[in-house]
Amino acid sequence: MSDFDLPRRLAAEALGTALLVATVVGSGIMAETLTKDVALALLGNTLPTGAILVVLITILGPVSGAHFNPAVSLVFALKRELAPREALAYVAAQVAGGIAGTIIAHAMFALPLIDASLKMRTGGAQWFAEGIAAFGLIATILGGIRFNRVAVPWLVGLYITAAYWFTASTSFANPAVAIARSMTNTFSGIRPADLPGFIAAELCGAVVALIFMTWLLRGAGEAAATKEA
Repeated sequence: MSDFDLPRRLAAEALGTALLVATVVGSGIMAETLTKDVALALLGNTLPTGAILVVLITILGPVSGAHFNPAVSLVFALKRELAPREALAYVAAQVAGGIAGTIIAHAMFALPLIDASLKMRTGGAQWFAEGIAAFGLIATILGGIRFNRVAVPWLVGLYITAAYWFTASTSFANPAVAIARSMTNTFSGIRPADLPGFIAAELCGAVVALIFMTWLLRGAGEAAATKEA
């Protein structure tokens, strides 16, 4: 990441989040157009999302770290691997990119560029599911970085593909993407009024994952050195 200045890193974060959201929203619109089978539509939304994550993390990871997600940027800020001011800039770029992604998807399908969602996604089970989704995502990233960094794009893509199906919320796991999806009244949308619960759950799940994985991944030697100190 140090090979690229902040403006280039922010551009990579905005571009990556925009393409991610355009894929999520666009594939949802396409799926809903092609079938009335909700399960098949969800599959049509899932596979492109997992695939684009592999691509985006592979090509943009060397530039910015390929966060595309405020929860991920928060974790790296707490790990002191991203300065607080840079983390805030990352979040702004991600949110702006996500909104642009929704606009791009709508433009491709000749829909109103911004159309607030009416799809209700709320309640304790949904919030818990988002907490689990974010926990799993952060655990996947941190474990992948520790043991097999080059596999991280595939690990994240495969995790999100799975989490679309095993979480009740279909695994947003990303505040920027949630905000962008509140602006589309299509298959992948979420009511703006439901955003606070989703975002709070995602951030809580991410922080819990950081705490747990920090403990889990401490080697025996490191733990002994800490005790001696």
